[in-house]
Amino acid sequence: MAVLIREMNLHKISVFSLHKNARSFASTRHPLLALSKEQKEKLANGPDFGDFVEGTVTQNYDGINLKKKKGERLRLPPWLKTDHQSSKYNDNYRRLKTSLKKLNLHTVCEEARCPNIGDCWGGGENQTATATIMVLGDTCTRGCRFCSVKTARNPPAPDPNEPVNTAQAIADWGLDYVVLTSVDRDDLPDGGAAHFAQTVTEIKKRASSTLVECLTPDFRGDLKCVETIVDSRLDVYAHNMETVKELQLLVRDPRANYEQSLSVLKHVKSYKPMMISKTSLMLGLGETDDQIMRVMEDLRKIDVDCLTLGQYMQPTKRHIKVKEYVTPEKFQYWQEMGEKMGFAYTASGPLVRSSYKAGEFFLKNLAIQRQSVTESSS
Repeated sequence: MAVLIREMNLHKISVFSLHKNARSFASTRHPLLALSKEQKEKLANGPDFGDFVEGTVTQNYDGINLKKKKGERLRLPPWLKTDHQSSKYNDNYRRLKTSLKKLNLHTVCEEARCPNIGDCWGGGENQTATATIMVLGDTCTRGCRFCSVKTARNPPAPDPNEPVNTAQAIADWGLDYVVLTSVDRDDLPDGGAAHFAQTVTEIKKRASSTLVECLTPDFRGDLKCVETIVDSRLDVYAHNMETVKELQLLVRDPRANYEQSLSVLKHVKSYKPMMISKTSLMLGLGETDDQIMRVMEDLRKIDVDCLTLGQYMQPTKRHIKVKEYVTPEKFQYWQEMGEKMGFAYTASGPLVRSSYKAGEFFLKNLAIQRQSVTESSS
């Protein structure tokens, strides 16, 4: 008993001493305590001894870490900080937003929190007003690690009135260019291809001058579904590769893969050679320059016309983390490489998305040219 009391007293003394020492340390002007909040954050985010040993210390861009270290969450660089509400085209932006809410229509622009939404909906400097409408509902049957769209094994059945409602809304808005996309609907026999195609047909009935791009799923590799979309009178067929071959399984749902996506884009051109084909890559997921180059070479082999490259942005903490913030200069390099390789159009930049506003302006003119060629040859 005496031993126990003695140990308890010793414990009290040690705790008192620790508390006293802590107070004494806090009362002195220690160099670390004199640092500003910004300096403390810089130290906390900086490399430690282990990083130097492993050789993983990364280059900075004007003092900003661009590549992810183990356990680190990268801070947003200044070129990715934007406020779509500050767009000078706010009138059209508000009009479309109000209309979408009334009609219960979904857009990828909002679902994916696209940074270009103000300029796209407002028309941008080229005055080509664009919106990306999501058909077949807002619930996907797949669970890609980069995508924030909600998922379910058996989503609600598609709204049979959606094609007509969508077409009427687009006609009322007076859009120059519309992108139709959709969630993956593996629960439907045709993946929703007929519903997709009907929407395009209804748009063309009501607004024949509006150019339509379809950004489609892979339909589980069913090329008959691809043909259904192509035959719907659309102007641009898009399907996204998303990432390099080596990262497909890490980034996308296992039901998607590199070869399957290539086969979709290849069949578009073999089925209808004059159709404009388009795809997109996200950068910053850990891919190498050689891997990006191989994707671009594979795309040119199957005559893909247009390529967009943009920075991957982690939508929530549950999704795959950003491994690197690619600099604007590097994006410019990939744009120049795309032009040298023969893509009809390459849009490459940190804020570029698959439905990028500048792309629509270019594609609008390209689609009109190809329509003229097709009509004169028929």
